[in-house]
Formats: sequence, C-alpha cells, structure tokens
Amino acid sequence: MSTEHSAQTRRPPALTLLMRNPLAGVFVALVAIFAISAVISPYFLSGYNMSVIARGLAFVGLVTIAQSSLMILGELDLSLGTIGGLCGVVSGMLMVQAGLPAPMALILALCLGLALGFLNGLLVTVLGLHSLVLTIGTAGIYGGAILVLTKGVAITGIPAEIQFLGRGDLLGVPVPFLIMLAVLAIALFLSLKTPMGRYMYAIGNNPAAARMLGIRVDRIRLLVFTLAGMLSALAGLLMVARLGTAQPSIGQTWVLAPIAAAVIGGVATTGGVGSPLGAIFGAGIIAIIENIIVLFGVSPYWQGVVSGVIVVLAISFDALSRRYLRRDGA
Repeated sequence: MSTEHSAQTRRPPALTLLMRNPLAGVFVALVAIFAISAVISPYFLSGYNMSVIARGLAFVGLVTIAQSSLMILGELDLSLGTIGGLCGVVSGMLMVQAGLPAPMALILALCLGLALGFLNGLLVTVLGLHSLVLTIGTAGIYGGAILVLTKGVAITGIPAEIQFLGRGDLLGVPVPFLIMLAVLAIALFLSLKTPMGRYMYAIGNNPAAARMLGIRVDRIRLLVFTLAGMLSALAGLLMVARLGTAQPSIGQTWVLAPIAAAVIGGVATTGGVGSPLGAIFGAGIIAIIENIIVLFGVSPYWQGVVSGVIVVLAISFDALSRRYLRRDGA
C-alpha cells in the first residue's frame, strides 16, 4: 500500500490535474494551441482571421452542443449533419419556390428539425434500437432526401433579409457565434442547474439504476434527441444564411468533428461524464488547427485526415485517462 501511495505522490501535479479535470486540461490545450498558432503565423491574430474562426466555429459548435448532450446520455446521433442539411434545403425551397416569408420558412424548418430528432429518439426508445446503428440508417435517409429534393443543385435566391444571420456582425463579433454562445449558455444551465441535467448524467452513468430511482429514462432520451435535431436544423439555417444559397452539401462535415470535439473536451464515449462547455473548447481546438492548415496553404483535402487523427488521439486519451483514474482510485 505504501509503495502504491508513494508512486501516486510522485506523479506530476499537472498530469494529475489534467487527468482528473478534463475541462481544465482542454482549456490549457486550447490556450497553448492558440498561442503557438499566433507565433507561427503572422496572419493568425488578424481581425479578419479571428472572425473567420469564430464564424466557422459557430456552425459546428451548435452540432457539437447537440452531440455532446447525447453523449452524456450514452447515445450518439450520426444523422445530425444530414438533419441540418435537409432543414437548410427545405428552408430554401420554402422561401424561394413556395414564396413563404423568410421568418415563417425558418420556423417551419426548425420544426422539421425537431420532428426528425423526435423520430430518431422515438425509434431508439420505443424499438430499443442502438442509436449509433439506427442513425447510420437515418443519416442515409435524410441525405438521400436532400438529393431527391435538390437533384444535387443548389437553391439560389435566398432573401437578403436573412443573410445577416449568417454574415452579419454585432460589435465586431459574428452573429452566428453570438447565437452559439447563447445556445451554449442555455445548455450549461439545463445540464448543471436543472433536474433534467442531473437525470441526463444519471442515465449516462447507469440507465438501469436511473429507472430504479424513478427517472423516466425514455422521456429524457426522447427530449434530448428532439432538441439535438432542432440545434442541427438551426446550424443548417445559419449556414444557408451565410452562403446565400441552400447547398446540398451542407452538413456533410458535421459528423466526425462534433464527436471529436466532445471527446477532446472530456465528454465520455460511454456516457455520464463531460460538459457542453468542454465540447466547445474541443471544437475550438479543431477549428484553430484547421485554420492553421489553411493559412499555411496545405491542401484542404488534408483536413479530413487531420480530423480523423484527432478523433483517434482523442478517443485514445479518453480511454487512457479513465484507466488511470480507475487505477488511481483502486
């Protein structure tokens, strides 16, 4: 026992902090990567580049908040990207082809996102299907619907009145980034200050025990899946506003990045651990790395390779840190 205790006391305090507090660790990593990027590139700290990073982070950040909330429950939804893309395309069709007022079209598209998220949650809870396997299938359905509706052609003529939501700035800060921060604040309040948040962590840790405590597990799962669909739809709508067109490709890159960001931010792949704030820190790390790739003129095709490497490293670190904590607590 004394040998084990002395071995624990010899561990560097910084390492213990990073292993025990993933939020502190990812914040330190974010600051370090930010500082290194500022040193190696003279253009990194320019106002324009900071705006590019913040605006790009906003879209994937919304999906990351949704995915991290599901991961806390012990679930995964691989269809969130295609939900965002489908809702963006539908909003474009409603505004351009059906002639609906832009606010009404956006509300209807958000409702579609709610409905698709609800459908995913319903299939998971009622049929008892594994969310990872199920959403691979629904992602194919939603992605196919995008191609059926658009025939692979972008919908142009998006009203200029909504483009401020994607392109505008308030006090020099991109509007989409401000919207993401507002959503993050709500998500943090729900997860940390409400019974629903406590139930989410309890379900993620042990669904059977949560049921024994009287928690309505299926209802919470259904609610979180539904809200995740709405957040993905919001990301898709903001992207349509930014581009000024409803592109069939919207959401295609919102699959690996949100999962990687969540794991980097300390959200456990097995559920019950993590925070949406940490997930956003992880998304910030990925956004900075991808930005540096662009600044150095590296082919954008390498971004997929980098994202995949980040996912592998993040999951590996997640597994090692949890093994470390189990051994430390033994």
